[in-house]
Amino acid sequence: MPEVDWLSHFLRIVTVTGQLEVRCAYGAPWRVSWNQAAANEIPYHVIVSGRAILEDPQTRTTWELMAGDIVLLPHGAAHVLHDGSGQAPVRTQEHRGSAGWVLSENDSPGEKLDLMCGRFFITPPHDRLIRNHMPANLVTRARNGHGEDGGGSASDQLASLVKLMRMESSGDRAGGRAILDALSSALFTLVLRASSEGEQAPEGLLALAGHPRLAPAIAALFADPARSWKLPDLAGLCGMSRATFMRQFQDRLGCSALDLLTDLRMSLAANELKKTGISTEAVAETVGYQSVSAFRRVFTERMGMTPGEWRRQAQHRA
Repeated sequence: MPEVDWLSHFLRIVTVTGQLEVRCAYGAPWRVSWNQAAANEIPYHVIVSGRAILEDPQTRTTWELMAGDIVLLPHGAAHVLHDGSGQAPVRTQEHRGSAGWVLSENDSPGEKLDLMCGRFFITPPHDRLIRNHMPANLVTRARNGHGEDGGGSASDQLASLVKLMRMESSGDRAGGRAILDALSSALFTLVLRASSEGEQAPEGLLALAGHPRLAPAIAALFADPARSWKLPDLAGLCGMSRATFMRQFQDRLGCSALDLLTDLRMSLAANELKKTGISTEAVAETVGYQSVSAFRRVFTERMGMTPGEWRRQAQHRA
């Protein structure tokens, strides 16, 4: 079976936009806190230069971040960034540029930090798909390689993207906000690519996509979710027995392949239901259900509302 670009299929289902919000220029000691994000928001941070400590109070985990590190919090958890000294932070001043983002700085002579912070916005109801199948925290490094063009790996490409974001956020030039928003959206995709290509991909969907034997099943599900997939078919694509496939899939994703397939179908259905002039019966058939009653039952179980309620809600938002 030819390789399929699962990530592009994923991002056709899940619409993601990005926005740079704060550029931080601090000298130690410093400390910044973020509250729990809204359900459809993913905070991100880019360490341009310097170092920082990231703390997740809920899981009581910490990460030491260095220049080039990029952090995404797909579950939107409350978190803290600080310099690690334990000292009281120096007071900051904020200045809003014409491009919409804020410059936050202090006048401390301590160790310097250059930090870009923003958010990704997920079109409802696909935040559910993100929370169910992405890890709570993603830390990826943007690092320039030593190849001739320096752009071969996803890490190299991230380094180039961060450089562009740093340049655009250094002044108030025409189109700056639009360019930064577009670069932020590209940042999301490149971080997912880099994470799935890494030697130790995180848990969840990225771990599956980066697993050489399980990746064919992920590609197949994303390429044709309406197909009537059976476990033996998916196991065969991966060259595994049915039992081995089920065990390895469950271990890495925390749910079965058929659970993931159902989530994909419901997300596709949510997109189709936004369209006027297409019946619920037609939507059910489009996403792989021959029985409209079965489709209604599953949609209601997964989305917490009937297809008709979701359609009315989506049309009201529009």
